[in-house]
Formats: sequence, structure tokens, C-alpha cells
Amino acid sequence: MLNFTVGPVMSSEEVCAIGAEQVPYFRTAEFSAVMFENEKYMIEYTKAPEGSRAVFMTCSSTGSMEAVVMNCFSKDDKVLVINGGSFGHRFVELCEIHKIPYVALELEYGKKLSKERLYEYDNKGFTGLLVNVDETSTAVLYDTMMIGEFCKKNNIFYVCDCVSSFLADPYNMAECGADVMITGSQKVLACPPGISIIVLAPKGLERVANSKVRTMYFDLKNALKNQERGQTPFTPAVGILLQINERLKEIARNGGADAEVARIAAQAEDFRRKILELPFVFVSESPANGVTSIHPTTANAYDIFLTLKDEYGIWICPNGGNMKDIILRVGHIGALTHEDNTTLINALKDMQKRGLI
Repeated sequence: MLNFTVGPVMSSEEVCAIGAEQVPYFRTAEFSAVMFENEKYMIEYTKAPEGSRAVFMTCSSTGSMEAVVMNCFSKDDKVLVINGGSFGHRFVELCEIHKIPYVALELEYGKKLSKERLYEYDNKGFTGLLVNVDETSTAVLYDTMMIGEFCKKNNIFYVCDCVSSFLADPYNMAECGADVMITGSQKVLACPPGISIIVLAPKGLERVANSKVRTMYFDLKNALKNQERGQTPFTPAVGILLQINERLKEIARNGGADAEVARIAAQAEDFRRKILELPFVFVSESPANGVTSIHPTTANAYDIFLTLKDEYGIWICPNGGNMKDIILRVGHIGALTHEDNTTLINALKDMQKRGLI
């Protein structure tokens, strides 16, 4: 199998080897040392401000999105949600479920967020902003610095869902002024799904400390308290946390966060150059490094996905809903190479010869 989806993605041999080992008991000093190291790397790689903390949640990234909404907002807030696709809409749904007052800034699929659109909401009394930095359903990357300036001007609590963009696109938590950053184990961290990571800047920590949230599993105060001893409140996905540790050190050996972003950018550029020979058009006007959204002009998108999977052993991302038959997504994260891009392009060329695209 050759996997060009956006999660789970291809893992390195070293990460896979850890997954084949027996899972150790975790209430030990040795496991705590791993967790302290994981937190150190996450704070370093997000370029978080001094005094930031990280917690590791055993859940999908949607679980951490919900935990942040529950712990950082209340009925007294007024939240602006950037809604440009299915993941932006997920924040809308979470605000509705938890009765957080919100306004959705609606964007057409594939369209970037302009400064003009954002500043339509200037001085409107918003106290929070939720954004999926890479709206993965359409591969649109939003400008975190521009949004950060808006949040600073309006004294808005700023939450960045960087699930697909962390280590794929340039991001500086301190410079953009984000108070919370969320990501997941199955994206650029290239580990199995099951762990989501929340990095909290000092203002984020203050919000959590003052929260009156009623929950057991998603109580971030409890998660932070346990991380002080390198532990989690409940049994975590121990094996994945060990794999994350290996992957974080692997990134360090390869030059750190900026080098990983550059590697993925080069992988994306190589694919985008090669696919120009084929009957596809790009969807996003502000493309993220981690994924390319394409529209086939001569065939059904979902049929292409199925043929690649069933006949060529290659996985790319289909879309759902009204985009199912018109948009495909090709990921550039995980243990992929330019040669893998060529393999995918050659498969598509073969399908073209067969009259399938």
C-alpha cells in the first residue's frame, strides 16, 4: 500500500518497529520521562511562548477540539468561527452542542480568508475565535498572522486547530498570538491515530484554571495537573505516545520543525508540478503544504479514488457530501518521497491510457 491520504499516513520504519513491541506499564518514572520529553518537543516545535504547557489526550483530534471548547468558553462568550469546510463546521457544531454563543464566518469551499472579510467582524464584541488553520476538506490554508493581529486588536481568545498544518506549514504560536494549538498523532507526526495534543499558552492556561466545566474525561485542569508528573489522568494510548516520542526525536535528528516544513513543502511542489500533465485543476486559492485538493475535469472523483485503491494499491483522499464526486485530495505528509509522487502520477497516466480519466 502507498498512502497519500492526510491521516493516518505512512510511518517511518523506526516508528513502525515501536508499534510491534509489547506495550509497557506506564505508571513509572521511565514513562514520565518520555512524557516530559514529548511536552518539551511540542512546545519547541510549535514555537510556543514562555510558560506554555502541553497535554496529551487519548482521543481523536475532534475530542481535543471539544475539550478546548468546553474548557475555554462558556455561555458568557461570543465566539467567531471560521467556517470554510467540514472541519470549520465541526467547530460550529461543538459550539451549538455546548451552548456557546457564536457567529460563523462562512467562506466558499476553496476560498481563502481575506483581511476584508475578517474585518467585517471588527469591534463586534467577540471574545473568542476558532479556526482550522488548514481546512483539510478543501486544502485551504488560513493566514494565522493576519488572524492573530485581528484577535490582538479585539482582545479575542485565539484557538488554532493545527491538526493537519502542524509541521507542514510555517507556524509560530508566540508570534501569531495563539492561546491554544491542537494537533493529532496521525498527521505530520506520522503515528497511528489515537492521541491528540493541546498546547496552551499562558492565557490558555489561565482560561482553563478559571473554567467551571463539568466533565471527567475532558477536564484539562486535571490533564495539566497530571502532566506535571509526566502522567495522564486515565490510561492513555501508551504505545502511540512512545511512537510519538520516537517521531519527535526523528524530526530533531533531521533538522527540527523548520526542516520538516521545508521537506513537506518540497513534496507538495513536486506533486503539483507533475500533475500539471493530467486533466485536473487545483481547487484551493491558498493551498496548504500538507495536502493538494484537485478537481478531475474528465472523470468522477470517487471512481478515481476507488480504482487507485482497488487496482493500484494507492490510497488518496476522497471527499464526502456534495464534494464526493468532484474533488480529490492528495496528501504530502508522512514518510513519502518524490519517487512516490512519480508512482502515483504513473498510475494516473495508466488510467488515462485506459480511458478511465
